[in-house]
Amino acid sequence: DRDVTGVQTCALPIWSVTAMTEAAGRLAAASWELPRLAAAVAETTWWVTLVDATLVRYHPRDYETALAGTGVRRRTTEETLAGLRYVRNQLGSSADPAAFIRPAADSGDGGEAWMWSPLPEPDLEALTPRSRQWELGRYRAYRARLAGHGIAATFARCTEFLAQAATLADTDWPGRADRDRHLPTGEGRRQADG
Repeated sequence: DRDVTGVQTCALPIWSVTAMTEAAGRLAAASWELPRLAAAVAETTWWVTLVDATLVRYHPRDYETALAGTGVRRRTTEETLAGLRYVRNQLGSSADPAAFIRPAADSGDGGEAWMWSPLPEPDLEALTPRSRQWELGRYRAYRARLAGHGIAATFARCTEFLAQAATLADTDWPGRADRDRHLPTGEGRRQADG
């Protein structure tokens, strides 16, 4: 935004929400082999946790408003996102993305083909006590909300919530009324001139 308008207009570019949603959508429609699916899960985890972190840091009131919304199960949503942060942190430590996923048992009901794998508690001895507690909390959230659950359903829940929070953030940033005057072409220029 800064390069186009000369001012920072939003900490959460719309393309990041779009990329997150598209990545999750690809997973929901995929019937891939494990290596390709593992790469797609890693990418989608990255997008979801990027959008989540941006909203938490730059739009905390909008994030809290979305969490308090009807239909959002706050604790489930928070723990699911914490579980995805655990996955992201492990992937950042060179974990194999395939270790986090496994084929679902064939239930014959057309359910999900891939589930999150149950994982043993990680070795966190190298971390400081505070960091160890944070990461152990994220691991416990992974175990409670991801392990044994469908991958596509997990991402669908998170992307729906984050898209809702991003919509709140997009309508609430300072200077929004002036945005169109700064657009270099199109409707914004006509409004500024008119």
